[in-house]
Formats: sequence, C-alpha cells, structure tokens
Amino acid sequence: MSEKSDKIKRMLELQQKFIKYEHENNFDPFDYYTPKPGHPLEGFRQEYQDLANEVIDLAHGEVGSSR
Repeated sequence: MSEKSDKIKRMLELQQKFIKYEHENNFDPFDYYTPKPGHPLEGFRQEYQDLANEVIDLAHGEVGSSR
C-alpha cells in the first residue's frame, strides 16, 4: 500500500472512531475543539488535520503541482 493510501486509511479509522464516540456519548463540541487531557478525542483534530495536509502534499507531488 502506498504512503498516501496508508494515510487515507488512518483518516478513515479516525472518522469511524469519532462517529462511534458521537453515537455512544452525549457529544459536546467543546470535547472536539478543546478536549481535556485524557479525553478520547484529545489530539484527534490535530492528527486528522496533519494527515489531511500530508495527503494533499503527496497528491500534489504525484501530479507535479504545488499549493
């Protein structure tokens, strides 16, 4: 599997984790944007954003463009 595919797979795993959390808990936007230390969503947004940016950069590299 390519590096880009691995990153997309991880992004999908994170989305599934988030959806499961949302369905099983009383979702509070504060938990998403400012989770307390130890919260299941701690670091979620940052990891997802980092992966998304890396996928974008890899895709640009494949087609020879830049952002």
